[in-house]
Amino acid sequence: MKALAGGYARARDVTHALDLLAQADGMGRVLAGGQSLIAAMNMRLSTGDMLVDISRIADLRGVAVEDGCLRIGALTRHADIGTDPLVATHAPLLVQAVHHIAHAAIRNRGTIGGSLAHADPAAEFPACVLALGGTIHLQGPEGVRQVAAEDFFVDVFETAIEEGEILTAITLPLLEAGERHVLIETARRSGDYALAGLCVVKRAAGHRVTAFSVGPRPVLAMAAMERLDAGDTAGAVDALRAEIDPPSDTQASAAYRRHLAGVLLTRALHDLTGETA
Repeated sequence: MKALAGGYARARDVTHALDLLAQADGMGRVLAGGQSLIAAMNMRLSTGDMLVDISRIADLRGVAVEDGCLRIGALTRHADIGTDPLVATHAPLLVQAVHHIAHAAIRNRGTIGGSLAHADPAAEFPACVLALGGTIHLQGPEGVRQVAAEDFFVDVFETAIEEGEILTAITLPLLEAGERHVLIETARRSGDYALAGLCVVKRAAGHRVTAFSVGPRPVLAMAAMERLDAGDTAGAVDALRAEIDPPSDTQASAAYRRHLAGVLLTRALHDLTGETA
């Protein structure tokens, strides 16, 4: 099948993009890298949309340290995140994620903002930003606002983005001394979506653990984090398995995904500290 669009317009800047969305009468769709949107349109899962192309807005691209945070523009491509020295210094979890994302063609076109806005529960970047305690920056008709990652991901392909808003940037805390990051996942083949995956961040204040491909959105594993902070690694594995609700599908059963999540946590902890559960 071929995509069926209701129109196309290229935005000059964010203000112009917001005007175009407002004129689309609820049918506007933001086009950035297009790796998810165009695929959905080709399968006629989304038809008659007015495409608002923001891909040439330079202000939405790039990485910088600003106001004590790492700021990543929404249009920064996966491949650029994988090679950016500031990301490698302050958010190495994202660099690890890039190596697991699909294939080179996807990484060269896909954007981090598009990945977060699409909110695929099996995607790596949403789980990474949640594990890092990031903030999502949005701009819309009512102005700008910030949403904590914990409040951003709502359900399968559903986020806190409101009608007419555009995701403009992500900010993350700068890396602390001694902070460690691990992303680990299992997939049937390189480039496939993970059967289950985990992000583990170890900071002075404690652990942050997120799981992906085990539910309708990335999961911040609060019970597992509490057990890890208490030094109970075996308890953390049990807690993680208890607090996720993975689906069964043609790739794996819910029971297998739950078991796999615990195995991955054990491996991640070994990579971080040499501990075993």
